[in-house]
Amino acid sequence: MTFIVFVTGVATLIHVYAIGYMHGDGRFTRFFSYLNLFVTAMLVLVLADNFLLTFLGWEGVGVASYLLISFWYEKEKNAVAGQKAFIANRVGDVGLMIAMFLIVASVGTLEYVPGLAAAPGLAEGTATAIGLLLLLGAVGKSAQIPLSIWLPDSMAGPTPVSALIHAATMVTAGVFLIALPTRSSKRAGVPRSRRWRGSAPSPASSRVRRRRCNWS
Repeated sequence: MTFIVFVTGVATLIHVYAIGYMHGDGRFTRFFSYLNLFVTAMLVLVLADNFLLTFLGWEGVGVASYLLISFWYEKEKNAVAGQKAFIANRVGDVGLMIAMFLIVASVGTLEYVPGLAAAPGLAEGTATAIGLLLLLGAVGKSAQIPLSIWLPDSMAGPTPVSALIHAATMVTAGVFLIALPTRSSKRAGVPRSRRWRGSAPSPASSRVRRRRCNWS
């Protein structure tokens, strides 16, 4: 609910500002079509209860950001900026897609609650791989190093686009993706120490248990 209010609230303010900013532009209608496509995709992302719908919203946000960043494509630097954002985001999307394949192969579902309920039974290597691939997806969308190369150039788009993508919603999508397992695992009743970490005990935890046994 918090993310829904956040996305719609910020988007409303940016829409109001964009009406005046884009007034007189020959592609006024097209701009707002792209802007609303972005907001719709972002809402799909935050409302999804499974990784498949999240991925559809994730891709929608990526496509809309490309269209908005390169909106004034007559200038070569604007077109190049849009292409750079599109390619960098696709690198992160590949990580998210592979993570989804591993999740289906391991637990048989892409729904958050049932999938995370089965997470403690995963092998440690599989759980680690899923976590790292999800992190790769977040790094691409949130423009973190080394996939941050698209962010400075994306200022070539109209100012409302910069506000919507950089300061408000899109760069927080990666944070949302990382926070999803924590939120959903609470509903599934998964202990915090075992979320996407597999069932095998770590060497540190084994040493602690041995020390306790020696003291007792």
